[in-house]
Amino acid sequence: MIKIKSDREIELIRQSGKITASVLEILGEMIRPGITTAELDMKAEDYIKESGGRPAFKGYNGFPASICTSINEEIVHGIPSKRTLKKGDIISVDVGVELEGYFSDAARTYAVGAIDEKSADLMDATKLALDRGVDQARQGKRVLDISRAVQRTAEEKGYSIIRTFVGHGVGSELHEAPEVPNFETPGKNIDLECGMVLAIEPMISAGREEVFIKEDGWTAVTKDGSRVAHFENTVAITENGPEVLTL
Repeated sequence: MIKIKSDREIELIRQSGKITASVLEILGEMIRPGITTAELDMKAEDYIKESGGRPAFKGYNGFPASICTSINEEIVHGIPSKRTLKKGDIISVDVGVELEGYFSDAARTYAVGAIDEKSADLMDATKLALDRGVDQARQGKRVLDISRAVQRTAEEKGYSIIRTFVGHGVGSELHEAPEVPNFETPGKNIDLECGMVLAIEPMISAGREEVFIKEDGWTAVTKDGSRVAHFENTVAITENGPEVLTL
């Protein structure tokens, strides 16, 4: 069932989203060659707790960390470790925060030092796809309009949509209805209403879309080894249009 949020609930998600956005900003400043993903995870967990929140991912279905760190060909759900970032890598960082019973969810992809032009273009295209998807999150539109905007942007740029993972509703739970695919799916033609809150999250590959899961049971990777960018925001549908709550 799709949950329509009250103004009070959206305000709580907004406050959670501010913490999420701050974490991503702080981690973005830390990302450089030589740092480990475990260091990023430790900083994120400390900041979230100091801000009065709870890391939403830690313990979720057994996930062992507070953030997801996915490098290069890793798509999502990468587990932070002693792995050291190298110049030329790209890394997506996915963060979820629970505050007073309400959740926000966002992701960014960062360059580690200087990166090649193709990786930079992939990141730009994915961010553009997110922005165009968010712009469709309006009363009177449909989930399909978000999906179409994301897919068309990616494919116009010559990239592939990862179809194994999709966006979702978010609020009193980390994952709620409806699903928000990044590709056109006729069965997902759900009307958008004010009070809906969605996590819109394009995952776009420089190569093919096929996926496999590593032995850790979490980390999703492209089968052909192509790089992936991932951007995500939590977005409320309001009378004045879409409001990004993770800024």
